[in-house]
Amino acid sequence: MSRLYIATNGLSVWYSDDCGDTIQRMQSQTGLYSGSQVWALADVVDPGNGILAGTETGLYRLDSAGNAWTHISSPMDSRLITAIARAPADPAVILAGTQPSGLFRSADGGRTWSDLNVPIKPHVALRFVGGRATVGVQNESTPIRHWTRVTQIVFDPDDPELVFAGVEVDYLWRSVDGGRTWDQRSTGLISADIHGLAIVWDGGRRIYATSNAGLHVSRDDGDSWSLQRIDSPWQYVRSIVARPDNTGVMFMTNGNGAPGSEGRLYRSRDFGTTWHDAKLLGETQSSLYFLAADAADPMLLFASSSLGQFYRSRDGGENWTALPRRLGEIRALLLQAD
Repeated sequence: MSRLYIATNGLSVWYSDDCGDTIQRMQSQTGLYSGSQVWALADVVDPGNGILAGTETGLYRLDSAGNAWTHISSPMDSRLITAIARAPADPAVILAGTQPSGLFRSADGGRTWSDLNVPIKPHVALRFVGGRATVGVQNESTPIRHWTRVTQIVFDPDDPELVFAGVEVDYLWRSVDGGRTWDQRSTGLISADIHGLAIVWDGGRRIYATSNAGLHVSRDDGDSWSLQRIDSPWQYVRSIVARPDNTGVMFMTNGNGAPGSEGRLYRSRDFGTTWHDAKLLGETQSSLYFLAADAADPMLLFASSSLGQFYRSRDGGENWTALPRRLGEIRALLLQAD
């Protein structure tokens, strides 16, 4: 049975061995302080036998038994690590992103790391108009300084050299050499606040990027983007995931802001061309944020709201059950197969 890991902003990592019916906190004696801010989880260390966690005090590796953490010294120790991804074609290659924004690369399974010195803005000035944040410049009146962060990194499963990274708040960045060098891609994006990414193939490559202002799609490897509205009172979207059975079923989380007070889950059956409300039962009391799927069992899926409500599907997302336990602020979900 797969183990579900839950990263929290200030309550470290929790896990469940019974599909979310009960969850347990990993205590400080496991090697990671139980009050840690954990913003990234990835199954990258000997895939299937360990995970990496990104925290405010650096990178940690969980052993294959799933009960002991070890800190890995890296140039990221002074930053919050907010995204981690392993190259599907070469498990030794791992990329990580941080707040303030930076991109780092390991070619030896995460033991050593190099700063790629990508020119992402470390911070931006935001101003609020009608309650909505817009990117400004530093000399505007009453700007709010906002640290940028890398929100997600995705490798193309068919082209090992093509990689994308979303940044909040500095648009979308692309690498065509396996993550060694990067350039910004922003043509057609109506927001610089990129939340989530997905790459699917349906006769051609589609790349999806979610943002605070809506879903965007690119059909030219990120050179240009177009807005794709969904039938929701809110266009604020976060995670987007394809069910790992290559049938075209996808899921996307939605809500009325960060952290929000209402949320929805959307489902597509045609590789993201159209989206419909998946109709979660009960009241979702904050924006729906995160999703977890596992290729070993495509029918088992999890979703969570930003403020700690959990949902499970055992039939590929056709029906969802609200789970009884709630936590504080959730920052990542990960399903790891046995």
